[in-house]
Amino acid sequence: MNRNNNPSPARPAAFALAAACALALAGCGSAPPAQEPPLAGAAIGGDFALTNSAGETVKWSDFAGKYRIVYFGYAFCPDICPTDMQRVAQGLKQLKQSDPAKAGRIVPIFITVDPERDTPEVVGEFAAAFSPDIIGLTGTPEQIAATAKAFAVSYGKGEPVEGGGYLVDHSTVTYLFGPDGEPIATLPTDKGGEAVAAELARWVN
Repeated sequence: MNRNNNPSPARPAAFALAAACALALAGCGSAPPAQEPPLAGAAIGGDFALTNSAGETVKWSDFAGKYRIVYFGYAFCPDICPTDMQRVAQGLKQLKQSDPAKAGRIVPIFITVDPERDTPEVVGEFAAAFSPDIIGLTGTPEQIAATAKAFAVSYGKGEPVEGGGYLVDHSTVTYLFGPDGEPIATLPTDKGGEAVAAELARWVN
């Protein structure tokens, strides 16, 4: 049996009519659906009770209504943490210059994974070295462990280094959360401050 693959004379007209209808709908304010955030629905984040540089208790719920940048690291980190925080600060600064309203809706948060050395004063000084807007948080080892687990962050005390002290191996992801505490995306700190600013501008409304 032979199959005829040639469209009938009526089909081109039908296709043209359908295309015209689609264009008409597009011209009447029917915008395409917004792209879903990469981390939408992920089980990341949750309430915590940690301590800021003033010794005050800070909870996740205290930031309700704000977009939140969250990074886990430690003040004695020799390279990666300072670089990532510098790029977060640069991204926020660029966004503040181009869109102050958006930047004003964001709270950057640094949470230590080294509570043994990162006292409230130390973590506060570390965060402030990059931007006065960054909130540094610490806590007891148990509080930090529970918070890291909720935010899908791993860490572990490394080997002692020459001259004393030790390194801490940890995840280096920079999260962006929405006003309701929902995970939205990760920020490309590995690509520089400009890339961070662009990603913030993309997701912050």
